[in-house]
Amino acid sequence: MVPGGWQGGWVFDTVAAELRGNGHQVEALTLAGLGTEGPAEVGSPPNLDTHIDQVAEVIEAGGDSPLALCGHSYGGMVIAGVADRLGDRLDQLIFIDAYVPDDGDSCWSLTSDDFRAQFIAGSAADGRWVAVPDGLDPRARPHPLASFVQTVRLAGDAGPLPNRTFISGGAWPGSPFVSLAERLRHDPGWRVLEIPVGHNIARRDPHRLAGALHDLASADHGR
Repeated sequence: MVPGGWQGGWVFDTVAAELRGNGHQVEALTLAGLGTEGPAEVGSPPNLDTHIDQVAEVIEAGGDSPLALCGHSYGGMVIAGVADRLGDRLDQLIFIDAYVPDDGDSCWSLTSDDFRAQFIAGSAADGRWVAVPDGLDPRARPHPLASFVQTVRLAGDAGPLPNRTFISGGAWPGSPFVSLAERLRHDPGWRVLEIPVGHNIARRDPHRLAGALHDLASADHGR
């Protein structure tokens, strides 16, 4: 499970606990530079490639059991890059109110004008780290601007695509995902689920999210 901007693996604590209770193995990652202790090198922020490499290393070190890779918000950029590289290792790819890029896209290019303005204003102090927006958990940390603006490289040669699901948080104010969810509803290669509680689904309704993920795994196992 890959968190979105500014957040760490802790955002999935309740979801992960419920899934483990249902027999699943879960690893909720904190991406490089976003640990509660802060980045190791403030002057060398990680970029999108760094985060893709980090998640890919975890998958490559794992076993051969069916694997679902879940990403929230910015985490969609990361899991798309990992799937392009290691798609044959994945059973499911789940975007939780997340960006779904094509080759050459970035979080910057896919997001809304409001979020782009937030990235600019939040990184004004040093041009490297985007300050934590108001209202997030105290464990949230400044996010590396480089990872928001770097484009993803998708070669599309990792074999058959895993099952793909988009879980929408609904039409929250300023959401850049409403039109994306609508488009994916008409794409036969996707499933679209609704948990209309706003963007931060793992915090706002972790029980419903855990149930949806468990049901997805059960449905695919049944097939």
